[in-house]
Amino acid sequence: MRLTKFTDLALRSVMRLAVVRDGDDPPTTREVAEVVGVPYTHAAKAITRLRHLGIVEARRGRGGGLTLTDRGRHASVGRLVRELEGDGEVVACEGDTPCPLRGACRLRGALRDAQEAFYVSLDPLTVTDLVASPTGPVLIGLTDRPSG
Repeated sequence: MRLTKFTDLALRSVMRLAVVRDGDDPPTTREVAEVVGVPYTHAAKAITRLRHLGIVEARRGRGGGLTLTDRGRHASVGRLVRELEGDGEVVACEGDTPCPLRGACRLRGALRDAQEAFYVSLDPLTVTDLVASPTGPVLIGLTDRPSG
């Protein structure tokens, strides 16, 4: 199974937000984009989707920024990936040139089952689990800026 770049970016953004320490200023979308190494416009789209899912909260103005909600912190990674990836089929059996096997194919069902097994293996993991050591300290190191 291969995740879309959008889902990968959204998960990395959530992981970045999960390591914000008490007392730190919440990062902006631009800062998240910088840390995860993507263009601002791509990060903004992912953050918008995460806001709609109730995973991220955004505040504007002075003292504003992005925060991970409690729901986001404890979200199942499997559920989050399902939401981000959507309900698309693993293989496209329909379209301009439909597959001639579509009426009697066993592959489509097997691939659908494999996709669900992939998601099920991610279900027990939470966002908090993703940023446990050694990942969290590395993310914190990427976000620490020298004062000056």
